[in-house]
Amino acid sequence: MRKAIAEHMVRSKAVAPHVSSVHEADMSRVMAYQKTHEAEFAKQGVKLTYTAFFVQAAVAALKAWPIVNASYTDQGIAMKRDINIGIAVALADGLIVPVIKHADDKSLLGIARAVNDLATRAREKRLTPDEVQGGTFTITNYGIFGSLFGMPVINQPQSAILGVGTIQKRAVVINDAIAIRPMIYLSITIDHRLLDGAIGDQFMQKLKRFLEEYPTE
Repeated sequence: MRKAIAEHMVRSKAVAPHVSSVHEADMSRVMAYQKTHEAEFAKQGVKLTYTAFFVQAAVAALKAWPIVNASYTDQGIAMKRDINIGIAVALADGLIVPVIKHADDKSLLGIARAVNDLATRAREKRLTPDEVQGGTFTITNYGIFGSLFGMPVINQPQSAILGVGTIQKRAVVINDAIAIRPMIYLSITIDHRLLDGAIGDQFMQKLKRFLEEYPTE
């Protein structure tokens, strides 16, 4: 596993010029929704984690900026019809990225169920080869280990990867007043062969708005 990861990461850095930026989002509305609905989801056997919301937000941003869902090739730009979101899962001996296929066709419940199932079977080493292939965009949540933000390596042949930091209550200025809000740093790393910083940042602003304007009911 380490050999495969090493080869994949070295190749990614060799072929794709990486550019990263960091954005900040207020998670108040997402956290309110999660608290209100977690028992309802639990009755259906699904744990409602924040990862499901990040997948939803990524889908919304990818729909707004489909070029981020594409890949650069020597023959031209390969646009992808499907939105298949890879979720990085840490294992005792490495890292694996199961893929939520057709994430744009799923409700929050469907996404949460897929996240639960894939992460569980990844840790139990019961994934099929098809379930770790075909991703068009990847999310890695290093925040579960306490990291504020990072600059992850792109999962080739994809063109971007979203990094999710830990949620922390911080003092922020809102309407010229200091308030305490649960804030999160989100990073985007892009393949500069295909994407420019302006596109990456506009993609992230769409993702940020999706999280900050999430319905609380």
